[in-house]
Amino acid sequence: MGIKIFFIGIIFLIVIYAITLNYARFRWEKGTLELRARLEAARAPIQHKIVDFCELDGLPKPVQRFFRHVLKDGAHMVITARVQHKGTFNMGEKKERWKPFTSDQLVIAQRAGFDWNGRISIIPGFSVQVHDAYIAGEGILHAALLGLFPIVDIRGKGDVAEGELMRFFAEAAWYPTALLPSQGVRWEGVDDFSARGTLHDGQLSVSMLFTFNEHSLIDTVRAEARGRMVSGQVIPTPWLGHFWNYQERAGMVIPLEGEVAWLLNEGPRPYWRGRIIKIVYEFAQ
Repeated sequence: MGIKIFFIGIIFLIVIYAITLNYARFRWEKGTLELRARLEAARAPIQHKIVDFCELDGLPKPVQRFFRHVLKDGAHMVITARVQHKGTFNMGEKKERWKPFTSDQLVIAQRAGFDWNGRISIIPGFSVQVHDAYIAGEGILHAALLGLFPIVDIRGKGDVAEGELMRFFAEAAWYPTALLPSQGVRWEGVDDFSARGTLHDGQLSVSMLFTFNEHSLIDTVRAEARGRMVSGQVIPTPWLGHFWNYQERAGMVIPLEGEVAWLLNEGPRPYWRGRIIKIVYEFAQ
């Protein structure tokens, strides 16, 4: 009798867990649809729908070489990018705890915005769902166990928005027409292999250092102060993104792999390593 009750209890817990998972999935998907509806609503008409290499005149030499390598004169500008990733995420603050993740991301070129919808596996059957987003000038970082129990929920302007706009800017290697001057980016030369780019969105402005490798491709993107979450506080911290494995996709040359890291006093602390498994573009017509 005791064994029978035990198994009934186990079955009951499994049923409750399954119901909880289904409800959590429904809630998370509903939230994702709402965020992406806001992202779509913030779209603005894209200016200069065709890539024109005439606008490269006067740009720093490494920037000119980059555009001539990754784009084709007369190509259409990217309006949206839908990206799927796989990789690992470091969940530890002091000790490294790398966990596998999958994600899908929607990027809107104008007005600059994105939503990264990630699922990080903690242990079999348990995951953390994450929305990392920049929508209509607002930064959003929301993480929840099973997509239901909040761990982090930060939204707003200021440092949060600035950090998310930096992410959009750094990841523009995946949608490189967004880096053209006609799309709102100002470039200043530093040396033969680097340049500083500045992007404006409304009242917000971010600047980052882009370095280019011997093949004229973006190697790293660096921010001197990007907001890092430390015990619930946003701390400005140097940040570095590194990209490689460039291949042609939809007529553009983009990196399929990357790593990002905080640059701490004790050394770099990587926290995201991923690769693109699928990317689909919408182009201006």
